[in-house]
Amino acid sequence: MKSPAVVLLSGGLDSATVLAIARDAGYACHALSIDYGQRHAAELAAAARLAASLGAVEHRVIRLGLGDFGGSALTDASIAVPEAPTEGIPVTYVPARNTVMLALALAWAEVLGARDIFIGVNAVDYSGYPDCRPEFIEAFERMANLATRAGVEGTRLVIHAPLQHLSKAGIIRRGTALGVDYGQTVSCYQADEAGHACGVCDACRLRRQGFAQAGIADPTVYRKSHT
Repeated sequence: MKSPAVVLLSGGLDSATVLAIARDAGYACHALSIDYGQRHAAELAAAARLAASLGAVEHRVIRLGLGDFGGSALTDASIAVPEAPTEGIPVTYVPARNTVMLALALAWAEVLGARDIFIGVNAVDYSGYPDCRPEFIEAFERMANLATRAGVEGTRLVIHAPLQHLSKAGIIRRGTALGVDYGQTVSCYQADEAGHACGVCDACRLRRQGFAQAGIADPTVYRKSHT
């Protein structure tokens, strides 16, 4: 019997790699995607494709209205997505997103009897979000073991962030070796309904740079105006 694990799956490059890593490590992967009110549904469609192609035993989508609060360019259409690098924490940061997503993954893990949760946060080639830092992951893991019946009864819960210290190029090389089809992923903050990328947002910039540095052909389909 394979041990169950919950894998947060956004449909992007990083989470696809994490799903492949968890599968390769021998876990029975339960993929969890969050419809949090983001600008487009293309990444959720990508998550469904990836869950199937990378062998998740099931894939669930939880609907959560972070867009009801707004406060981010990803959840509020009145805030423009930056198309050039900015100083400090960018407006694409979604307040409490990773905290909420990990809390939902934690709840499902307890129900499944899973000790392991995987998340694709990265603190090297990333946009500077505070909830992607190692300190946050370590703090959440401590909290998880204080706040759950499993933790209190002695079943230690572990938050795995295997991409934490990898460059984007390193992530792409790792995923490619594990058979990830990055053409199925959507990373763009403002992709169109077909999942075509804008080519100019921070996520697109980091993704394009990663493929170039990895020496691997970029399978991303960009909108014609930014090819």
